[in-house]
Amino acid sequence: MAASASNDDEMITGINVTPLVDITLVLLVILMVTASYVASKAIPMDLPRGATGEATPTTLSVSIDREGKTYLDATAIEEPALRQRIKAAHTADPEVRAVIAADGRTSHANVVHVIDLLRREDVTKFAINIDPEDLKPNVEARAR
Repeated sequence: MAASASNDDEMITGINVTPLVDITLVLLVILMVTASYVASKAIPMDLPRGATGEATPTTLSVSIDREGKTYLDATAIEEPALRQRIKAAHTADPEVRAVIAADGRTSHANVVHVIDLLRREDVTKFAINIDPEDLKPNVEARAR
């Protein structure tokens, strides 16, 4: 208890912040779990890595899995529908950007095909998604 045992008539002047801290920590944990769930809008795949990788603003997120299946914003999509969505995005914003995330074991032709689809719809600003740590051992090996 916060009141002293000798005098029950005195006002409590201290504030117990322990419940406030407990509630804040619970809300923080809920926020972190929810944010990671909402942010994981990607197809899990083994990305090739690069030492010079950087984050880019993304409007279109095109993924290609190991078997060559194409996804747009983590949803499987066929080529005609993909072309329509790219065209609609370019119409809405002529400066639209795309990030292509291709599994390292997929065919090079699949990646070139997606790049060609983007270019046919006038989306010329695109990046290849990589994991920046994968090339680090190769760079060190070349330096020796």
